[in-house]
Amino acid sequence: MEAALVMVGGLGVTGGMCVGAAAADGLDPSNRPPRKKLVARVIVKTDGGGGEEDGGGGFAATAAPGGGAQGALGAAMGAEGARGGRKRAGSTAPEADRAAKQPRPSGEAPAPADKRAAFLCPHNRQRSRCKECGGAGLCQHKRVRSACRECRGPSICEHNRRRSQCRDCGGSGLCPHQRHRSTCKECGGPGLCVHKRKRSECKDCGGSGICQHRRQRSRCKECGGASLCQHNRRKSTCKECGGVGLCPHKREKNRCKDCGGASICQHERIRSRCKECGGASICPHSRIRSSCRECGGSIFCEHQRRKSRCKECGGASICEHGRERSACKQCRQATEDQEAAEEKDVKDADDADDSMPVGLEEL
Repeated sequence: MEAALVMVGGLGVTGGMCVGAAAADGLDPSNRPPRKKLVARVIVKTDGGGGEEDGGGGFAATAAPGGGAQGALGAAMGAEGARGGRKRAGSTAPEADRAAKQPRPSGEAPAPADKRAAFLCPHNRQRSRCKECGGAGLCQHKRVRSACRECRGPSICEHNRRRSQCRDCGGSGLCPHQRHRSTCKECGGPGLCVHKRKRSECKDCGGSGICQHRRQRSRCKECGGASLCQHNRRKSTCKECGGVGLCPHKREKNRCKDCGGASICQHERIRSRCKECGGASICPHSRIRSSCRECGGSIFCEHQRRKSRCKECGGASICEHGRERSACKQCRQATEDQEAAEEKDVKDADDADDSMPVGLEEL
């Protein structure tokens, strides 16, 4: 009978079979136990909620002639209870809809349409990482605390690199070619555009990291890039600022041969420009790709001249007299005159200090 309680669908049939078997064994109906009505509880769970209904699968322990009929009756009533449970379970969804349509109290703020909006600050950045808002996720050096080398954040490994991008630690962000997984051309990283460049740094795609002057926003002097120091150089490689990217020999760490920089190959050259190593910056014509006209190198303008030396493009190496700055006599003379004037001012200041009386100098 316990099996009949668990198997709701076959409740009546199982009960009838048990009773029929009892009668077949020759039990006297007068000695059977008192009648008990069994009630099957049907629990049905749907997406709208759960419902319960009492299935009327009641039957009595009777003799064999009634066993089959009452078994069928129990099955039918168990199915009826299941239908009732489903109806009750489905009734919760309209109630939830009606509750959602009720007017919101006047003092309650509306829920944001996008969950991400709750984490954005007024500058449309992640609130915990916004420097202007003083985000809680920033350290005293105005960097993300977990990725700050000076604070030894948990994302920095023992080699003073990001753990996920460290080759010595086997970082999870590296592909089988030992490159960043998202920007590996052979792996077809998701961070690459159709031109096989970083999507954010692609000028043809209008990447988010490109400013209106067609330069990287963080390195553009006119835009006041965040990567530039007060001397208009890169912060990480500025000698006067003591950039973190410099080694004890005052060179870039990754390009210092004495320090065994990561960018130096076994031939004592920069790995990306080494022809024997097949560097990534070497084009099929065995030239540096950016300096190859046939490959459309990036240092050439639309007039097929070097950008810095093109007068029509206003190259940086062209002076106000329309000549190359290094070869312009007028600019050279002006520079010499300026240096002479500065030396004269320094000399006059020294003479003034020497001629000052001792008493006044002490005051």
